[in-house]
Amino acid sequence: MSVTFAQGFSASGVVAGISAVEGKKDMAVVVNDGPLDVAAGVFTANRFCAAPVQWSRKAVADGHIKAVVLNSGCANACTGEAGYRQSADTAAKLAGLLNVADADIAVCSTGMIGDLLPLDNVLSGVELAHNALSSSSEAGELAAEAILTTDTKKKTVALEGAGYRIGGMVKGSGMIAPQLATMLCVITTDAKVSAEQARKALSAGVETSFNRIDVDGCMSTNDTVLLLASGASGVEPDEDEFDAMVAKACASLSRQIIGDGEGASHDIRVTVTGATSEDAALACARAVAASNLLKCAVCGNDPNWGRVVSSLGTVPADVAPYDPNNVTVDVNGVRVCDGGKPGRPRSEVDMTPREVHFDIDLGEGDNQATVWTDDLTHEYVHINADYES
Repeated sequence: MSVTFAQGFSASGVVAGISAVEGKKDMAVVVNDGPLDVAAGVFTANRFCAAPVQWSRKAVADGHIKAVVLNSGCANACTGEAGYRQSADTAAKLAGLLNVADADIAVCSTGMIGDLLPLDNVLSGVELAHNALSSSSEAGELAAEAILTTDTKKKTVALEGAGYRIGGMVKGSGMIAPQLATMLCVITTDAKVSAEQARKALSAGVETSFNRIDVDGCMSTNDTVLLLASGASGVEPDEDEFDAMVAKACASLSRQIIGDGEGASHDIRVTVTGATSEDAALACARAVAASNLLKCAVCGNDPNWGRVVSSLGTVPADVAPYDPNNVTVDVNGVRVCDGGKPGRPRSEVDMTPREVHFDIDLGEGDNQATVWTDDLTHEYVHINADYES
């Protein structure tokens, strides 16, 4: 199940000839068939944001879009006015086929930075994708496949609320930093919600999910997360429940990104407890998760807690107050650092599972935060030394 799990949506995924990988599905379209056309979006903070981000940020600003067209194989980033014109032309093509305004179409691209799109292929691909639109689960899966780049598997979600549904798809594998991730994400719901409710739910959901994963500390130019609401169920959800459901969808999709990190052999959960505030806990968790030394140690199955505390120590005291002599670090349930000094032997830690858990207690308060990351492997270097989208 994917974006078509919710009622009122159709989708497709086709081969448009954009990707350098011959025969790869590289264009997806998701259409909100209504009756509502509510939308919310969250975008990269990168100052070199790509042309499709610039276009889509404007399109979704009024809280309404009818459809989104997504391509893999080319990011259309750092391409100037010509690139922006390509995004506009792409939107105009789908808008004409759907008989809606150009500004009702969002555009998303992912792939190599610095190249213009093969526009003829894009425009013919939009028409092909439009002709293939379907509300079937298979169509949703094809759309999820078409947005992949270095991903090794599709990433989707399907959740049942109290009389309504939420579906979604995301791509992301590398260039992942804890301020969104390198992602194109579309979440759909048939709940009857306002634009403000959708915006609030998405912002909160993103903050505790996509903003708390880190594969390699690199922020993308193209990050886009869209929430589309059709209202087709006719159900006005409880606001708190809806917020929780959107957050659950975001959490599932972001966790799947970590599970497919480029070349990764371990998924790493860093949880900091005992902090004076959630911001303090998050700052500490991010500092540890960002450590390339720690990522490399985990790749080698080495529970090197020295890499944890050295990274923890870089967080200023005014951001996260704590006494190093009170800090504990557990790795997969074994307390290897106790009160800022050696605890049980590292040899007791089993590092063979895919998931590795670093649990850090600052001993200062009642707040906590979690960040997910991956190890860095030889395969990561190979993938990014010869990147082909």
